[in-house]
Amino acid sequence: MACYQGGARLLEFTNRGDYAHEIFGELNKFCETAMPDMILGVGSVTDSGTTSLYLQLGANFVVTPVLREDIALTCNRRKVLWSPGCGSLTEISRAEELGAEIVKLFPGSIYGPGFIKAVRGPQPWTNIMPTGGVSPDHENLKAWLEAGAYCVGMGSKLMKKKENGDFDLEGIENLTRQALGYIQKIRA
Repeated sequence: MACYQGGARLLEFTNRGDYAHEIFGELNKFCETAMPDMILGVGSVTDSGTTSLYLQLGANFVVTPVLREDIALTCNRRKVLWSPGCGSLTEISRAEELGAEIVKLFPGSIYGPGFIKAVRGPQPWTNIMPTGGVSPDHENLKAWLEAGAYCVGMGSKLMKKKENGDFDLEGIENLTRQALGYIQKIRA
């Protein structure tokens, strides 16, 4: 809810842990009523069976840490956006051949913004979303977006915590709002 109140309208739920799909199902039902314009998808999906399960639970998109053809086919059958994790130009090209509109550069911190700029030289049509290593500060966002990132994915660097370990909901809301403001200014 804090990200939503900060202006985010797309949220990737991480498929991690036993019964994660059950939590996703309940979250999706909650979003339908409390945050009707939230686009909820799932990430960290590694096989087509899990993909099918989340699609049945209403996932609007699927993000994977790796390039898997079986996941591509499952998502394409339902016309659901899938974004595979890629780490080379060959993987990116294969993902696009399989219908990926946006490829995930993972982990972004290993590759850096220069990788995106280099890929978009010979392939200016490629839409890349770096995740892992993206932070909500102006300079980091500017580096990624000016290099040609189509969009960015943020996780742990956005999920601010208090000293006692609890999530700082007001801090998360403010960081989300601030990051979206930076992105808007950088793209202007």
